[in-house]
Amino acid sequence: MNHQVDRETLLHNALSLAERGWFVFPLRPGDKRPAFPDHSADRCTGSDPRCRRFGTHIRWENRATIDPDRIRRAWTTAPYNIGIACGVSGLVVVDLDQPKPDQVPPTEWRREGIADGGDVFAAVCEQAGQPMPIDTYTVTTGRGGTHLYYAAPDDDGHTLSPRNTSGTLGWLIDTRAMGGYVVAAGSTVPAGRYEVTHDTAPAPLPGWLAERLRPAPLPPQEPVTVDIGTGRRAAYLNAAVTRSVAAIETAPDGTLNRTLYGASVALGQLVAGDALCAAEVEAVLLDAAIVGGHPQAGALRTIRSGMRAGANRPRSVAA
Repeated sequence: MNHQVDRETLLHNALSLAERGWFVFPLRPGDKRPAFPDHSADRCTGSDPRCRRFGTHIRWENRATIDPDRIRRAWTTAPYNIGIACGVSGLVVVDLDQPKPDQVPPTEWRREGIADGGDVFAAVCEQAGQPMPIDTYTVTTGRGGTHLYYAAPDDDGHTLSPRNTSGTLGWLIDTRAMGGYVVAAGSTVPAGRYEVTHDTAPAPLPGWLAERLRPAPLPPQEPVTVDIGTGRRAAYLNAAVTRSVAAIETAPDGTLNRTLYGASVALGQLVAGDALCAAEVEAVLLDAAIVGGHPQAGALRTIRSGMRAGANRPRSVAA
């Protein structure tokens, strides 16, 4: 394999995607996983220079960029595959997969003419009385699946925007949107190469699909408070909690999970130092994350991971 040629081709592809306004980041050569970080949030010691610079564990979202200089620096280092961060790029990608050799379709999809995700999607469209929306930017995956790229609905608050799904539309159909990424054309994995098969602008996501992919409305949220007490010590703790909540609720696009994790580490240190109650802190962080638009299950995982990391460095507050 000529890595020099690969680097030049991949660099060209990454720059071309950035020119479309799509935020890219490096994936491991020949792989679908991000090139960095190489450790999970709950195993972050803060010693990696990039995590140290940010002051908290950083994820692939932090590396996604349209800056040509940053892209050149990355892809001249190694023949990285290319990831596209969907949310910040304004994309919703429908992934029509091929079944694995031993994969058996669920009962409702065991019917004539259904062999893969493309067939399922065609059936879903037919059942909805809608044309199959295939006149859009399209990529064939290494395993022979299909990625249909759509422009995400205009939703400034992202409260109704489609999120990542698995099987919501049907068997062998996933979607990637806010908080998700896809492997870009030009990348190569053991199963094969990702190739553009219809090079055009992404069509707007059809309204009927957007409705099916929007998260269910949240139940009314009860106000959550933390019993801190009174006095100077209480004022310090109240400020720490208030700052954390405000940062989470107003986190810019693509930074919510990182902000939530950092706040969980910081308040987890105070919990470990017996300054705050763990259950109350978890509840107030979760409430703020939901207000900020973070799916509840994922937010809870991030909070607990951050609080575990914070517990390794207890912090007390003088009375």
